[in-house]
Amino acid sequence: MHLLKLLIRKTIDISNYLLFIISVLLVLITSVIIVLAEPQTFPTFFDGLWWVMTTVTTVGYGDFYPVTVFGRIIGLFLYIFGIGLIGIVIGKIIDTFAIYRKKRMEGDIVYNGKGHYIIIGWSEKARFAIDEMLATDAMIDIILIDQLEKAPVLSANIFYIKGNASEKATLEKANIKEAKSVLIFANDKISNGQLADGQTLLIASTVESIAPEVYTIVEIMKETHLENFKYVNVDEFIVSDETISSLFVRSAFRKGVSSIFSQLLRRTKGDDLYYVPAKKEWNTYRDAFNDLLQNGATLVADRDKLNINRMLDQPIPAEAELFVICDVETHKKLLKGEG
Repeated sequence: MHLLKLLIRKTIDISNYLLFIISVLLVLITSVIIVLAEPQTFPTFFDGLWWVMTTVTTVGYGDFYPVTVFGRIIGLFLYIFGIGLIGIVIGKIIDTFAIYRKKRMEGDIVYNGKGHYIIIGWSEKARFAIDEMLATDAMIDIILIDQLEKAPVLSANIFYIKGNASEKATLEKANIKEAKSVLIFANDKISNGQLADGQTLLIASTVESIAPEVYTIVEIMKETHLENFKYVNVDEFIVSDETISSLFVRSAFRKGVSSIFSQLLRRTKGDDLYYVPAKKEWNTYRDAFNDLLQNGATLVADRDKLNINRMLDQPIPAEAELFVICDVETHKKLLKGEG
């Protein structure tokens, strides 16, 4: 018993990879030996493998069993060592999953994927952003960076990394260089807009210094602070206070106008704003406008140009990014080329 306890302790200390290799070799070698020892009882290798697996997993169906002394000695060996070894392996596998889940919950992970989206700063705005992103494409991976003790949200394709986003090490854990886009939300826990934008500026500077080629979108509390971001090379800004105030004023002067903006901003409500690739047969914006209109979509913009109706006869440039308003089914048909 002392030797057995010592063996089990030594086995537990073995690395998971080596333990897995030893377990596989044990199963395969004993399967071959039992087939060679009792070819009549175990006519095929699979029969031997079946018996070994049912033995070491303590299932024991009884459809195969050794009848010779040597065969039973192999069975005794598996009872003593095989079952213990497989039990340790199964236990380590369960522990590995538990440790991985704990690390994911605590944000102690390193993400190695590509083409993902990074959200910096947790808030209700970030929660809504995640919902909208998954409604747009349920297959994308989203990395959330904050300094919360536990992940505020977690799923198969949502990962949490705990750390200071203004530090290079934290952003590298999120594999920021391979990201498709970075969304930096203003810290809503800071009531002072100047301090909040100052923190955002520090994070944006770090992001751009590490991954200048990644598309970066930043939320700014005060429009007057835009000048401070001039040299950071951020790709796009969302001015929080200005956007909300403007929407309030427009709704006050023209009742119900906020529902139009809400519909265009949310994937789950009515018609929406979608990107469509330009077709080869479209030479001018008029060609695109008429073709899309016949298929139930309205061409409204090329990138940030909203004056499509005044440039219909102009040729569509190669770098054009066309946006239409339509429902989700129409957009799917347009992407499939059915229009």
